Amino acid sequence: MKNIEHFIDIGIALSTEKNHQVLLEKILLSAMELSHADGGTIYSINDEQQLVFDTLINKSLDIHWGGTTTHKIEIPAIDIYQYQQPNKSALVSIAATTGKVINIEDAYHVQEYDVTAAKEMDERTGYRTRSVLTLPMNNHENDLTGVVQLINATDSNGEVIAFDKSIERTIHALTSLAAVILTNKQLIDQMEELFGSFSRLIAYAIDKKSPYTGGHCRRVPEITMLLARACHDVDAGPLASFSLSDADFHELSVAAWLHDCGKVATPEYVMDKATKLETVFDRIELIITRFEVASLNVSHHAKYDDKEKVKHLKQLADDKAFIVKANTGGEFFDDDKINRVFQIAKDYKVTINGVTQPVISDDEVLNLITKRGTLNEKERRIINGHMDVTVDMLESMPFPKHLKNVPEYACGHHEKMDGTGYPKGLKRDEMSIPARIMAIADVFEALTANDRPYKPPKTISQSITIMDRMKENDHLDPDLYDVFINENVHIEFAKKFLDKTQLDL
Repeated sequence: MKNIEHFIDIGIALSTEKNHQVLLEKILLSAMELSHADGGTIYSINDEQQLVFDTLINKSLDIHWGGTTTHKIEIPAIDIYQYQQPNKSALVSIAATTGKVINIEDAYHVQEYDVTAAKEMDERTGYRTRSVLTLPMNNHENDLTGVVQLINATDSNGEVIAFDKSIERTIHALTSLAAVILTNKQLIDQMEELFGSFSRLIAYAIDKKSPYTGGHCRRVPEITMLLARACHDVDAGPLASFSLSDADFHELSVAAWLHDCGKVATPEYVMDKATKLETVFDRIELIITRFEVASLNVSHHAKYDDKEKVKHLKQLADDKAFIVKANTGGEFFDDDKINRVFQIAKDYKVTINGVTQPVISDDEVLNLITKRGTLNEKERRIINGHMDVTVDMLESMPFPKHLKNVPEYACGHHEKMDGTGYPKGLKRDEMSIPARIMAIADVFEALTANDRPYKPPKTISQSITIMDRMKENDHLDPDLYDVFINENVHIEFAKKFLDKTQLDL
């Protein structure tokens, strides 16, 4: 009855352990405790089909290597197969290839197996190996996950005895249970890695979709995790009590990689719009051609004398230069500039192939009067709409419990603390700290990015000046932003990702 209770306790302990190395060590310690073994080793399998020493314990020799200790095991791994044949020179490889439990009463008086390695080890250590119990760890599908080997079972007086058959069955049941637990954990780890890889794959696809934002989905996670770690580490101020577990960091990382997944539905012509007039091509060339036609008309117009021609041609050249500059979207376009665009469109008309038309069409005017950047209002709504798609995509996914916050974290990076952001217009107290962290990461990456067609990259000092104002205007979380600056998160990121010309602090 005592063994059954002990076995149940072990099963519970093993099933709740998440650290692979600790789990393997617990399996070995549990097997040694149940069998009263003096020593034991647990092996895992590497990609080369070798048995690797994970934990080695010997009470008499006061040895505890590998596992949770800092003492690395220097013993070479054991080949399970040699020259495509089962390796019969080691008990553990025999158990691995046959799937059988090997129970030896005295290693020095056995003819069936080659125990040369055990004798050589005894000679080096002064130890005397007698009873040996070697068990393959096979899961429910009979796949090998490892091998456990126990040395020198002892009685209540500490005398070495053989491993009893009932103990053998108990230990075999334990290793079978452990193999299933290990397999389940490996499957979970593999699923986590698969999902993480899939998240990074989506980000990679989005970055590849647009040559002008080629590193955004990769750089935002970098800043996010740097700032999250800094917030976790601070021990004073408003964030002194904030902390993240390893699982929390993983969840935030997944969210950061998926934060722009909705851009898979954003048209390339909008994402890649380098100038105000760009569609399939930059229509500024058409306007320049019309200006040239208008200039020819002035030059050949009979009603103008030479002085008037020079005056009109100079005005045409000035207006053309203004429109060319307006097309870049590189500066704020105020009302005076907007009125000038309207006036130019009104003042000049040209006839091409018998069709009289303004030098700037209505649609071209609509794009040229864009006040900030290169996107008109309709295109801006399309770009902003990527967040609606992101919300729809992530909130429709059946995230497991440990990733349930991914949608909230990922979908909050365009929200502002005063509620004027999008897509949901959330205020600061309606957002988690990780979501607010992502908002800062996204802004800093956007400001410093050197691959945007519509603007040159800003230096660190320029970016911080802008972000200081965003903090004052209640757009960025002030406490998180203070950590971002005070803990030099921006500097750490900049040294790794920005051009040297941007490092002006």
